Amino acid sequence: MSKLKIGVAGANGAFGTKHLEALSQIGEVDVHAVMATTMAKANDVADHFEVSKRFDNYDAMLASGEIDAVILATPTQMHAEQGLKAMDAGLHVLVEIPMADNLRDSEALVAKQAETGLVGMAGHVRRFNPSHQWVYKKIQAGELKIQQLDAQTYFFRRKNINAAGEPRTWTDHLLWHHAAHTIDLFQFQTGEEVVRANAVQGPMHPELGIAMDMSIQLLSESGSVCTLSLSFNNDGPLGTFFRYICDNGTYIARYDDLVTAKDEAIDVSQVDVSMNGIELQDREFIASIREGREPRASVAKVLPTYRVMHQLEQQLNTQPTLS
Repeated sequence: MSKLKIGVAGANGAFGTKHLEALSQIGEVDVHAVMATTMAKANDVADHFEVSKRFDNYDAMLASGEIDAVILATPTQMHAEQGLKAMDAGLHVLVEIPMADNLRDSEALVAKQAETGLVGMAGHVRRFNPSHQWVYKKIQAGELKIQQLDAQTYFFRRKNINAAGEPRTWTDHLLWHHAAHTIDLFQFQTGEEVVRANAVQGPMHPELGIAMDMSIQLLSESGSVCTLSLSFNNDGPLGTFFRYICDNGTYIARYDDLVTAKDEAIDVSQVDVSMNGIELQDREFIASIREGREPRASVAKVLPTYRVMHQLEQQLNTQPTLS
């Protein structure tokens, strides 16, 4: 069986690099093309990862006819348009989280995937992190039920920088990017949709024009609760921390690490074939294409998260502006 030829757009960014590193661990794929913001950056990335084709124009990469699928690690505001273009070009697509920054565009991606029958997947990596997979498998086995998921997403980004600490040309968002992870994880782990959602936010940043602090509350169909605190004002420790308060134990997940409430480490190294959530996510994308099936984080399966975010955005838009 020939290798799938993948193109990575936004290859010079922090997450473009993470995808390229992950794909290098997957034998059944050929990273055939990269697209970056300039040809010089495309050449640098391509040389480092030994990629033959390099582009500084997304449309040109799609039109080359040399790839089977594309991974979008581009700025959020480009995701929907680029995802639609990929499927119109007959390419399978994995769109980094969030797949769009509004409900209308999210629904358009889902409709396009249904129309074309191609694999359309969103980068909701928490579904793949071994720590969260361990909890998921316990829930599916009937050994745990979530009573409350308490999550804290904390960064220190009073300047417009990315995950690598480099300047960004676009603005990040607590709701449409970072809250998307937890809202989706809550619905995925409980197997239920959110029936009530509330949010409040702090003052807007005078230059970035985004809220720097936010609090979200969610309620599932059977009464499970999720509380989510988000901040760009937190000066460490950084990242997202999840506390699963269950009927049969409490567990704390920190990316790919998992401990009990008594800080006892749980070995999650055998949960899947890798400890790298992005690699596992990319493996699922490739396997779904090979097997002609819907991926675990298809654009359709994650759409309920975008409906919740739209509802929360409507609430926040009615909140008095604080300064």
